[in-house]
Amino acid sequence: MEEASCCHKTKERSEKEYKDLIHRLNRIEGQIRGIKGMLEKDAYCPDILVQVAAANAALNSFNKVLLANHIRTCVAHDIRDGKDEVIDELVTTLQKLMK
Repeated sequence: MEEASCCHKTKERSEKEYKDLIHRLNRIEGQIRGIKGMLEKDAYCPDILVQVAAANAALNSFNKVLLANHIRTCVAHDIRDGKDEVIDELVTTLQKLMK
């Protein structure tokens, strides 16, 4: 596994990871545009709500992938380097995600 650059709050991602995340965001962006279009066309509320739920699920999936990649790279790297403060940062991030 390639070593991630995790200092200064940036991260170098592999081309595969980058393309996957961008693809997911592009799909989510399309879903949001679709929801806006439904609203503009006076779509039935439950139909819009179902599409919003799908967009939320896609965002949650994006977060899961990004978080897993972060733990496997930055967090693991920092722990191996003795930078245990990354654990507190991870806990804080998880608390924000679980609001």
